Amino acid sequence: MRVAFLANDIREPFKDYGAPVPYFNPGVEALLEGFAAFPEIEVHLVSCTQQPVKAPEKLADRVWCHNLHVPKLGWLRTGYQGCIRAVRRKINELKPDLAHAYGTERDCAISAIFSGVPNLVTIQGNMAEIARLFGARFGSFHWLTARLENFTLRRTAGVICNSKYTEELVRLRARRTWVVYPALRPVFLTPVAPGPAGTRPCVLLNVGVISTRKRQWELLGVAEALHRQGLKFEFHFIGRTAPDDDYSKKFLDRIKPMEAAGYARYLGRLPMDELIRSYNTAAGMVHFSSEEAFGLNVAEALARELKFFGSRLGGIAEIAEGVPGAELFAQDDWTGLTRAMARWIGQGYPRPEGAAACMRERFHPEIAARRHVEIYRAVAESGR
Repeated sequence: MRVAFLANDIREPFKDYGAPVPYFNPGVEALLEGFAAFPEIEVHLVSCTQQPVKAPEKLADRVWCHNLHVPKLGWLRTGYQGCIRAVRRKINELKPDLAHAYGTERDCAISAIFSGVPNLVTIQGNMAEIARLFGARFGSFHWLTARLENFTLRRTAGVICNSKYTEELVRLRARRTWVVYPALRPVFLTPVAPGPAGTRPCVLLNVGVISTRKRQWELLGVAEALHRQGLKFEFHFIGRTAPDDDYSKKFLDRIKPMEAAGYARYLGRLPMDELIRSYNTAAGMVHFSSEEAFGLNVAEALARELKFFGSRLGGIAEIAEGVPGAELFAQDDWTGLTRAMARWIGQGYPRPEGAAACMRERFHPEIAARRHVEIYRAVAESGR
């Protein structure tokens, strides 16, 4: 079976056009590794960029790469008309059995429904819900993207939802839905070296784009409260900031005196090897967002046997269900979160045992790939 897999080359949103090879959402990369166990699947990655970029012809056995140059005029301001046409031309050339779009954030989903072949869409972030929760202003990126999401979900053959929470949000807008949890990249599923509590500093991680929804600025208030109690710890924030974003600026201003005092640090966006090293040397992870379709970084942290503190909502609650050492709190229960973290630090910040085994059982790439193959067959057959 030949699949045209429409996914955003992350070089485009990051404007990293000089990178020699494409890179994708972690869920995409993990799924591609899972497909290696299914020789009947031939994957053709199709991505659009506003500047010409380099790309190898093949990324792996049975995984081809097609980068399409679409000038800026063909993007959101014209309803992605340039991307739609470029993708359709490539689809006509490839003649796949179906098209699978990963995400409704940009051009992929709308290109899939106009591709001329049976198609389905994976929801990565709930754009309509984010626009509603944060009151996206008329004509803004999130306002427009929410409307495009509604338009595409009603016209595709089916929607793969990354959590039960996401499925509830899209059920009434889709012909058919499936819940398939994103896979973890194999590097996160390697064995974790054991170590008794207290042998390393108490480092807490927060991993994710610095944004209003992820609430890192508010977490700095928790760090201040713990520091005032005389507790010894370091809070490390990992993720990119947007230079023109007011929330990012506010976060960076607030963390400066904490970095000088030695109990909080902003590390920016880290390459994979440094990110893994950060997970392996940390003791805990805090992720207290106000909306979360899934929360892949939560699963990554638990796969490295970190203690987890998070908000009880969306996909986070599903990831943490029944996992040793995971503590969840109501969305705005900052007091409860602070008290639990203080208690854990005071107890010597023990790392849980058994979380990694849970993540391997639930989020191994082959599990996700097998379910996708089943869905592909159903969609291709119904398309005929």
